[in-house]
Amino acid sequence: MADTPVTVLMVCTGNICRSPTAEGVLVAKAAQRGLRVRVDSAGTHDYHVGEAPDARAIKHAKRRGYDLSAQRARQVRASDFHEFDYILAMDRGHMRQLLSTAPPAAKAKVRLFLAVCESRSERDVPDPYYGGEAGFENVLDMVEEACDRWLDLLREDLQQRERR
Repeated sequence: MADTPVTVLMVCTGNICRSPTAEGVLVAKAAQRGLRVRVDSAGTHDYHVGEAPDARAIKHAKRRGYDLSAQRARQVRASDFHEFDYILAMDRGHMRQLLSTAPPAAKAKVRLFLAVCESRSERDVPDPYYGGEAGFENVLDMVEEACDRWLDLLREDLQQRERR
């Protein structure tokens, strides 16, 4: 059990802005900490299946040292609820949709991504798609903070697995 990574699925609407950004940041930060975490991302809708993340998301993430270029959008599937330990929703709308479609006896814990950020009053990561450059920077600020908090929690999860 000790070699089994914690698995995390990041979820937004189309899987081209928020969730791929969160995936890229969590992967990089987990590697920096030496934590065994497998991360993927998906959308609640099939609008962009097979597409790369939004060029603006790639550009802004790259400026901070995160590479999103190899990611491709996909839609959430029923098997995700059994494959992942955590499914993290970027906003409350995604959370409601995930909870309403989760199959019975699902393994995954569905959580709101920003819920771990006690210093923030926001609970939803805003969609930067229709906004300007500042929106992508704001999303990165939120995502970096939340990923740090999630990695603290995931470290505890991994430590518990090692004790089993």
